[in-house]
Amino acid sequence: MGKHILSVLVENHPGVLSRVVGLFSRRGFNIDSLAVGVTENPEVSRITIVVDGDEYIVEQVSKQLNKLVDVIKIKRLRKEESVERELVLIKVEADASTRSEIVQIVKIFRANIIDVSQDTLTIEISGSTNKVAALEDMLKQFGIKETVRTGTIALERGNKHIRVNNNDEE
Repeated sequence: MGKHILSVLVENHPGVLSRVVGLFSRRGFNIDSLAVGVTENPEVSRITIVVDGDEYIVEQVSKQLNKLVDVIKIKRLRKEESVERELVLIKVEADASTRSEIVQIVKIFRANIIDVSQDTLTIEISGSTNKVAALEDMLKQFGIKETVRTGTIALERGNKHIRVNNNDEE
């Protein structure tokens, strides 16, 4: 068992995301993370799905996704061959006695403070899941009020990319 990243190119039409998520629901597959956005081609969207499961589950998910009409291409991204990031906002309790310590921790993680109130700081961090988890662990002692995440996004390293036309990779 482990986390597997699928990069799915789909036609940018209403209802496509609903059909993809419905497929997971009907088959009883769990989505660990889901991020969607338009690509460099406005007619195509990329759905990055993180699936928690073994090889069999990932294979079944891929086969079922391939059956959907709006799916153009699916590529499984291996961790060692891809770059992945997540954007997270964390609101943490911060009073006069803890504020400077929190600011130092934020600097170490190369994160940003994007909102300040008398009692809280809102921190923005982007990076690997491990980096985000490490920052969260450091901030727990101060009291995390809220967290929101984009979900994992990923691309293959180097010159490789998923091509829409003629179903080939470069």
